[in-house]
Amino acid sequence: MEIVKLFQAGGTFMYPILLVLAIGLAITIERFVYLSKVQSTTNSVWSELVPMLKALDFPRAVKLTSEIKTPISNVLNYGFSRHSDNKSREVIESAMEEGIMDELPKLTQRTHYLATFANIATLLGLLGTIIGLIQAFTAVAQADPAEKADLLSASISVAMNTTAFGLIVAIPLLLSHSYLVTKTAHLVDTIEKSSLKALNLMVRD
Repeated sequence: MEIVKLFQAGGTFMYPILLVLAIGLAITIERFVYLSKVQSTTNSVWSELVPMLKALDFPRAVKLTSEIKTPISNVLNYGFSRHSDNKSREVIESAMEEGIMDELPKLTQRTHYLATFANIATLLGLLGTIIGLIQAFTAVAQADPAEKADLLSASISVAMNTTAFGLIVAIPLLLSHSYLVTKTAHLVDTIEKSSLKALNLMVRD
């Protein structure tokens, strides 16, 4: 494969870039699996809750959200606890907002590292190229005049491989970051809409 050849033709900076790629992929996979699971569970819990809330069957609703640990359940539990104390709509709504604030870090954690790793991969690639060029010109200065052109050309080609590999790693990490941020925002919107609908069903004028 061309990427394998590119890696083999590069210098020592290829290895830290490869490490950045491995960590970035691990975060991407973990976040994707977690968010997909939360999205699926959220939809499942909400579909079960709606009939209970419409029927004003709050004991069953509380039992369900207590048994299934997912962000939407935790958010609604904040509201149910205030509802059972006969609190006002404003107090219940405030409690749910507090629940959303508590759950938000769990949904967004580690995703921001992907953008950082993308920048690190790019910078490592550039640094590797610069150091490679310095070494190349140093070696050329001591080489035979007849060999300087060929030696310089080969050395520059090897040095540029580091930048290319850094960009090859950075671009997918940036795309993964953008995708996960969008997926997280969609999930947060779903939880906020569901909590508002639940509030309207809990507190009826």
